[in-house]
Amino acid sequence: MRHSVSTERQGKTASLWNRLAQKGVSIAFLVAAIFWLLEAAIDGFIFREGAFLAQIFPSDLDELRMRLSLAVLTIAFGAYVQAVFRHRASQAQVAEIEAHFGEVLQISANAIIMADAAYKIILFNPGAERVFAYQADEVMGQALTLILPELLSESHAKQLEIFSPENDPSIVDSDRLFDISGIFGRRKNGEEFPAEASVSKLARNGETIFTVIVRNISARVEAEATIRSLAYYDPITRLPNRTYFREHLKTILEESAKDRNFFALLLIDLDRFKEVNDTLGHQRGDILLREVGLRLQGLVDVSDLVARLGGDEFALLLSNANEGDARNVANKITSVLNKPFKLEGFPIPLESSLGIALYPDHGTDAELLLQHADVAMYEAKRKGVDYLVYSSEKDKHTVRRLALMGALRNAIKGDELCLYYQPKIKLGSRAIFDVEALVRWEHPEEGILEPEQFIPPAEHTGLIKPLTEWVLREAVYQCSLWHRQGLKIGIAVNLSARSMHDVHLPDLIIDVLESYAFSPVFLELEVTESAIMADAAHAQIILKKLREIGVSIAIDDFGVGYSSFSYLKNLSVDVIKIDKSFTRNMVVNSNDAAIVRSIIELGHNLGLNVIAEGVENQTTWDALLEIGCDAAQGFFMTPPLSSANCMQWLQEGAPERGWHV
Repeated sequence: MRHSVSTERQGKTASLWNRLAQKGVSIAFLVAAIFWLLEAAIDGFIFREGAFLAQIFPSDLDELRMRLSLAVLTIAFGAYVQAVFRHRASQAQVAEIEAHFGEVLQISANAIIMADAAYKIILFNPGAERVFAYQADEVMGQALTLILPELLSESHAKQLEIFSPENDPSIVDSDRLFDISGIFGRRKNGEEFPAEASVSKLARNGETIFTVIVRNISARVEAEATIRSLAYYDPITRLPNRTYFREHLKTILEESAKDRNFFALLLIDLDRFKEVNDTLGHQRGDILLREVGLRLQGLVDVSDLVARLGGDEFALLLSNANEGDARNVANKITSVLNKPFKLEGFPIPLESSLGIALYPDHGTDAELLLQHADVAMYEAKRKGVDYLVYSSEKDKHTVRRLALMGALRNAIKGDELCLYYQPKIKLGSRAIFDVEALVRWEHPEEGILEPEQFIPPAEHTGLIKPLTEWVLREAVYQCSLWHRQGLKIGIAVNLSARSMHDVHLPDLIIDVLESYAFSPVFLELEVTESAIMADAAHAQIILKKLREIGVSIAIDDFGVGYSSFSYLKNLSVDVIKIDKSFTRNMVVNSNDAAIVRSIIELGHNLGLNVIAEGVENQTTWDALLEIGCDAAQGFFMTPPLSSANCMQWLQEGAPERGWHV
């Protein structure tokens, strides 16, 4: 495990120590006595102001609490050191100080350990007894490495040595506070647990005392591990997901270019799957997807890859496969998928359309191969055949996309775009606090187009910027109208990956807010994990500027992309939204339930609000409420509605079901 040590504070309290020394024991007594009150005050303050503090300190609030407590403890114990180690107190006074200071350590919930210059334990409070399962008398005089084996490892020992008068004369009669992460604590029974420690080193006239506050982070590490496992695997089929597939494709491309190998990429779209889903329900649809995955896996070698890219789309990578090999596998796929699937005893017919792209004939980069396989797949669907190999002569995809983007440019300027709105409701209070704005294109020839049909090409043609501006202005305008009618709710707008690289986005947000005299506290911007991680450093700059404006930031579809605690704790965000693929089956699938519970716990530990997407029934609502989820969104409440219908629902439909603005 990687170790990291960060210096938190330099010795800036010398004058304070001198003042305490001049006051002698009385100040030591006073500081020790009020420490308990300060620690209680810290707890109360963080409890009351958690949401506010999360904006200022986006890291773990537990970490903030520990640092505040240690700061107070450092001052208190510093006074104790002045009085006792310099022998400015009588024996009776020393006993009195120890009594009061000991009471503080007894009450503190933290694991607090003190050690001398030789790293031998001289104090072990009840909090430490609980964490390490030792009694205090069992560890007195023992080395700190008994309970923190890695504390004196090479990397950490160097840090401890650096903070010594021998190496830095300026720190005589001063203190140092630094954090150590990536270590393990060891209990009496030998069991190890992940831990973080804050170490305070006090130096007084050659005397040295270490104060160590240790935190068991097992729950956080377990939650992170659970969520990280989701980054590369589809929760429904347990197949590799789109992220895994793309990374694997990139690796194969690099290897094939180096070794001059060839391979085939196959894209599969399940025809009429939406009809099955709508007729039989999502739970049965998920069973069908799992069965499809199993059948596909049975057709390929261990060196090949089967992945679910999302929805009803699967992909295969066939290593060392030429066109003949790819056609052979395509025929097998068609054969096994044409055999009816049995769901609860009923045969379910399922057909598929398949497109094939070959490396290097049809492309030498991932995007081009995927695009050409996609073109072949849709051409097969259009012609009503089982599969087609990509042919550049028949590729009309570029022409269609250009025509679509040209029409979109006019649609943005005209009145073909519209917004639908889906409410978000607090599970505890049943209060409707926000609606998500979802763009639709009322195409004059192709009918209603969903965002996924025109936003991806818009991102590649530069139209995403005017499209984003249109959505922002329309959403804020509509919400401002609701405010005037007495409906004080917020509005959430989705940002694309391209928006995360637009340095002018914060200026646009400010302009939109000022145009409608709209308070930023009512605007939430949603962005996906993948959009952030495309350039995490740059995205963090944009997100920070947006939060400085006063808007809130939500991570959309959490758990299906690059889920990682390490990036999440450092991002300027307020909300995480659990992807519907986990929520939908949580009441019947223990794995999904565990994932949802872990995401909620992780979010709350970071001071974030957690919203569950895809809530489709009362049972799921109740389950989310029971495990402490903050809010929900989904068809159980209402599908996305037009502005007029949303207004009517807010005023009439919602109150009938016990929800309120």
